[in-house]
Amino acid sequence: MRAFVKAGAFASAVMFAVVGSASAADLKLVTGPQGGSWYPLGGALKNLIEKEIAGSNVQVGPGAGIANVKAIEAGKADIGFANSVSTVDAINGKAPFEKKYTNVCNVATLYPQYFQVVTLAESGIKTPADLKGKALTTQKKGNTGEQITVHLLEAYGLSYSDLPKVNQGSYTDSVNQLKDGNADWFTLGTTAPASAIMDLAASRDVMLVPIPDDGLANMQKINPGYKRIVIKAGTYPKQTADVGTVGYATHVIARCDLDAKTVEGVLNAMAGGIGDLAAIAKAMAGADPKAMALDIGVPLHGGATAFYKSKGAL
Repeated sequence: MRAFVKAGAFASAVMFAVVGSASAADLKLVTGPQGGSWYPLGGALKNLIEKEIAGSNVQVGPGAGIANVKAIEAGKADIGFANSVSTVDAINGKAPFEKKYTNVCNVATLYPQYFQVVTLAESGIKTPADLKGKALTTQKKGNTGEQITVHLLEAYGLSYSDLPKVNQGSYTDSVNQLKDGNADWFTLGTTAPASAIMDLAASRDVMLVPIPDDGLANMQKINPGYKRIVIKAGTYPKQTADVGTVGYATHVIARCDLDAKTVEGVLNAMAGGIGDLAAIAKAMAGADPKAMALDIGVPLHGGATAFYKSKGAL
């Protein structure tokens, strides 16, 4: 996990570069849903890139971990944020992807993501084994958090059919449903602390549900990319103990057929923007090329390979 964190700030500079070095080009950057960390980060990336690269025009759009991978493969986007676990599924042609993807390349590993299961303190949910018969609110299909939720239920012999209600929408929608008592538990995959959970905790007592070792082991049978990660005590109001959950990495992806010199130039040109990005996403503070080049099971873009070799990271 330290490698992911270290990679963060430096890697985000990569994103700037990926877009920026395509001089005066129109490029599409896909981010995440409102309420998560990717959406504001994407807006900051756009501003930095267009300020740094004369004539650049970066179109920023919302997205999601799975949807972004599909958009890159289809040529509907040039670069974007993705999650290691779902991108590896795409490369290997595993559900929810319909075939092996061949035009999605890794540019840089950024920072760790936390799959978070949140309930109201009075819900009676203490472990994932208590989820049966409890109303869920999560993201729409195409979001990595939603797919991990399916895997969590499967790890405990459950599915959506065992729940009385499944609401799928934005983080804001989910927070409002919990506040109003229309859902019992909320899942999302993002940084910690998550602004959506902080919003909820401002008006209701909440609890993070830990995922025990046996649950993680069952989830790893479904996707071996899942790793143990810990949400430290004090991350959220009234959280008095560490909470073990499922972790994975956020990374930057690009079309494999995007010009290699563009990607290489990006990594070079944008290293100076690390501080600006870290000010928005604290997980990006501190980085080095070696950590950024961490192998997560997705092939590196040729331009990224050239950059990392020039820095002695490969």
